[in-house]
Amino acid sequence: MSDLTRRQALKIGAAGAGGAMLPLPWTATARADSVAPPQVLAAGDLALWYDEGAGTDWLRALPIGNGRLGAMVFGNVDTERLQLNEDTVWAGGPHDPSNTRGAAALAEIRRLVNANQWTQAQDLINQTMMGNPGGQLAYQTVGNLRLAFGSASGASQHNRTLDLTTATTTTSYVLNGIRYQREVFASAPDQVIAMRLTADRSNSISFTATFDSPQRTTVSSPDGATIGLDGVSGNMEGVTGQVRFLALANATVSGGTVSSSGGTLRVTNATSVTVLVSIGSSYVNYRNVGGDYGGIARQRLSAARASSYDQLRSRHVADYQALFGRVTLDLGRTSAADQTTDVRIAQHNSVNDPQFSALLFQFGRYLLISSSRPGTQPANLQGIWNDSLAPSWDSKYTINANLPMNYWPANTTNLAECHNPVFDLVRDLAVTGTRTAQVQYGAASGWVTHHNTDAWRATAVVDGAFWGMWQTGGAWLSTLIWDHYLFNGDIEFLRTNYPAMKGAAQFFLNTLVTEPTLGYLVTNPSNSPELSHHANASVCAGPTMDNQILRDLFDACARASEILDVDSTFRAQVRATRDRLPPMKVGSRGNIMEWLYDWVETEPNHRHISHLYGLAPSNQITKRGTPQLFEAARRTLALRGDDGTGWSLAWKINFWARMEEGKRAHDLIRYLATTARLAPNMFDLHPPFQIDGNFGATAGIAEMLLQSHAGELHILPALPPAWPSGRVAGLRGRGGHTVSITWSNGLASEVLLRPDRAGTVRLRGRLFTGTVTIVDTADGTAARTARIETDLIEATVQAGRTYRATSSGGTTSPTLEQSFSNVGITSDSNTNVGNFDGGGASLSAQALAAAGASPGGTVSRNGITFRWPNVSSGAADNAIASGQTISVTGTGSTLGFLLTGTYGAPSGTGTVVYADGTRQTFTLSTPDWYGGPSSAGTAAIVSAYQNRPNNQRQNTAACIYYVGVALQNKAVASVVLPNISARPAANVVTMHIFAIAIGG
Repeated sequence: MSDLTRRQALKIGAAGAGGAMLPLPWTATARADSVAPPQVLAAGDLALWYDEGAGTDWLRALPIGNGRLGAMVFGNVDTERLQLNEDTVWAGGPHDPSNTRGAAALAEIRRLVNANQWTQAQDLINQTMMGNPGGQLAYQTVGNLRLAFGSASGASQHNRTLDLTTATTTTSYVLNGIRYQREVFASAPDQVIAMRLTADRSNSISFTATFDSPQRTTVSSPDGATIGLDGVSGNMEGVTGQVRFLALANATVSGGTVSSSGGTLRVTNATSVTVLVSIGSSYVNYRNVGGDYGGIARQRLSAARASSYDQLRSRHVADYQALFGRVTLDLGRTSAADQTTDVRIAQHNSVNDPQFSALLFQFGRYLLISSSRPGTQPANLQGIWNDSLAPSWDSKYTINANLPMNYWPANTTNLAECHNPVFDLVRDLAVTGTRTAQVQYGAASGWVTHHNTDAWRATAVVDGAFWGMWQTGGAWLSTLIWDHYLFNGDIEFLRTNYPAMKGAAQFFLNTLVTEPTLGYLVTNPSNSPELSHHANASVCAGPTMDNQILRDLFDACARASEILDVDSTFRAQVRATRDRLPPMKVGSRGNIMEWLYDWVETEPNHRHISHLYGLAPSNQITKRGTPQLFEAARRTLALRGDDGTGWSLAWKINFWARMEEGKRAHDLIRYLATTARLAPNMFDLHPPFQIDGNFGATAGIAEMLLQSHAGELHILPALPPAWPSGRVAGLRGRGGHTVSITWSNGLASEVLLRPDRAGTVRLRGRLFTGTVTIVDTADGTAARTARIETDLIEATVQAGRTYRATSSGGTTSPTLEQSFSNVGITSDSNTNVGNFDGGGASLSAQALAAAGASPGGTVSRNGITFRWPNVSSGAADNAIASGQTISVTGTGSTLGFLLTGTYGAPSGTGTVVYADGTRQTFTLSTPDWYGGPSSAGTAAIVSAYQNRPNNQRQNTAACIYYVGVALQNKAVASVVLPNISARPAANVVTMHIFAIAIGG
């Protein structure tokens, strides 16, 4: 895959790591006799594996890393290539890009924005506020270590694996009757990359090894068993490359000889070989590149050589598994997992492969552990894996989506330590961003950063006003501090990072301005990331995402100051300022407005959906707390559509998980798991490779299983039908809770909860609708509980204890009203359109009870007994058929429905999904409810109805009908409803379903 320079990316409209480019297709063909190798099965299928080498394709090589050092392992028979990275090798060197002309032009820029002269404002920003230089500097490769073995002719039984349980790659093959094996890992404890080469015949291993690099380098042979690569990072944007690095590779042999001269390492007739790679960098921090890079490289190599390979491997595995082993996920296995990983991606949308979702989830955790450790740089746009001097979008930190996304899974998937490099970065940016705030905005206090940063902590506007004129990058990063605190409750962590949060807020206290027409306090100029609101114009005042981010930042600062008992005046100021921010509004299309005004985006299917930040990762839009905004968020997602770049699809997985629609979230996983969006090595493709899609997918899967953003632990909030049974252990929830869940037939059967802190915890989910027992697993003591809502309880817990929650009534299928997020409500007090008019309507819960359909009671028709929704007036009592999957289980000859239509007689195709995986389609039709029994259907409930056309009450009849569907007399797992109508709406044909049951 060819590299794009930043300027080339700009030319095709792809700045800010967000532009759409055509995917480079690849294919893989399934083998009928394919069986997963024993080492893959031993890893519980948590391994990537292939039956051939990567060739020259970087996107087929396998990544290893220890947070600082990274390598792509190619695993070819004739050659082994380790493409090497060190996380501080960046182009250029320390510099201050702040533009001192910015502050003087700000008033005129704001005037132009307020006058709706947006392109003129952009032109002036480009002339006066761009950083110097106008682009940032790239993350760069160190180079390659290549081992040449000779001809591969006649090789067979080639297997190449990446074991996620041990963070180790293995390549094995048979050549000339000899089985060869190479094992490679990157050790965090010993700070080296280690390779072990073995053969099952003595004295069979011979190769030469050399370094090469596109950097300015020299090669050497420091001693008779070592080669070196000494170099300096590249020049870029007029900034001279200043990061010096030294890579060393040493070979220790058993049963053969090793020599080194002229930069070439020679191993001859060895029985086994250990190769150790050490890399040192002169980068100390963003201001200092005078480190002893040679001493670092030599010292770490010398220390590692003092241990045996087995000792190195043992320390590596123990260190890695202490992180990776905290979370396990089992979604079941099918024969699809017997295919190579590239085949599994290529055929994922045509087979049942639930284990692939578990592999994708754990691969994201593996990548985060491998690219972000305490003391390292944060994971950049490609983690730590990059083979270029000019990677796409410079492989830097894109803050308007990508960098925050990289860390979404850190807390939820129990990798809190991996989050630390971001907080180090924020504290640096609080220093460099203070100067930018002063000279570009005239801010008396506080700091700012825009849509990108790099190793030099550049904070100015870059890449052009259209993309770069976005003020809230530092604000978003600062909210990560508060969210991390919500998980760990660490007061000292909060105290250490509070000044950066406060400084981010102070900038906006200094620079927010009054929007002249609406009177709100707003950012000006800014943009809604990378999307134009009018032709060629993105710059505006007060975009919705800015307001949402600032609301979170101001709330976090106020609450943190209370906890730390500091800054009472500042606390009052941020709360008062928060109250003057523009509220979220619903636009004319029923959507969340993206800007202050009801503008229509110029690209309806744009990859960024920035104004849904309030839905995810924030909690400003929730199903139960803000139902109107929640429905508007659903409409926004519908308008944008399900297509997108890799990272965009990953964000949409999180959106639909927050919408509590498991099938839609799983659909997005399937859209992501295609050859257009995943490389053969499972790297996410924008395209090209951007790692945030991997991290976002992992976070989204976690959100499907556990949510904690609304002040409660929601168990299985978006479980899809594709995962009917499974178990997850070790997820983390806000408030300091470690949670494990076991489920079957779509219902949780057991929840294990271990709180860090004593107090109360709220638990929501279908498990909690009946009689629930919560006991201390150590002594059987029951926890004190109180019911808050139908599916929400509150339990009193002690720190460090483990509690088991089970339903004393056993596991049952969820009732109809528990199966939907998309429902109709009939209530005597509800007069909204599409809700049967309400206001005395006889299809309310009360009136239906009078007609024999008591809430929670049973209704029998044609030999099938239905349970009526057990709800009160104003609660969800029927479902709107819109293609969703319902957990209906049982065995019988008939599937029965109690249903009716509005605004006509709706009809559509549904599907019965049997437990054995087979599917049966059927047509589901019903007459309109209005006007009494219809000859087209079997009336089940007939009730008097008081209609209100033109506010004139008229008595008539309304019907709910029975429809039966013949079944195949085998176990049913779920039912997919027809896709007829998204929700109740005036003059839209809608199918309402009140009960489903299996009988006969």
